[in-house]
Amino acid sequence: MPSARASELIEVARDASRRAYAPYSGFRVGAALLGERGTIHAGCNVENASYGLTVCAERVAVLCAVAGGERRFAALAVYVEAETPAPPCGACLQVLREFADDMPIYLAGCGDTRIDVTLAGLYPMPFAPAALDQRKRD
Repeated sequence: MPSARASELIEVARDASRRAYAPYSGFRVGAALLGERGTIHAGCNVENASYGLTVCAERVAVLCAVAGGERRFAALAVYVEAETPAPPCGACLQVLREFADDMPIYLAGCGDTRIDVTLAGLYPMPFAPAALDQRKRD
């Protein structure tokens, strides 16, 4: 992916992090998901007093993209308001894997470090839709 497009995704993710609802952790996260059609879908984390109901920025971006008709993704940027970039959690990686076999993921924070990884690099052995084809049938 061209560096300019990666930078654009990171900027969208940074802007999304400013809209995060994070009154409990104070850990604001933004995500920008590039659909195969070229549309960028943003998401931010939304916390809840019942912590288990909190939704990560990456999943919010996926849900917005799917609601907009997108089904395949080309790249993701995640921005955290911390010096060190942070990767998506396991639940987010599993949801992302539903819609992309692999894609570049750009991790950024408010420091100078940017980490470029791939979905397959972060999540090498996902539970994939093909596993359902192998279920035992009576």
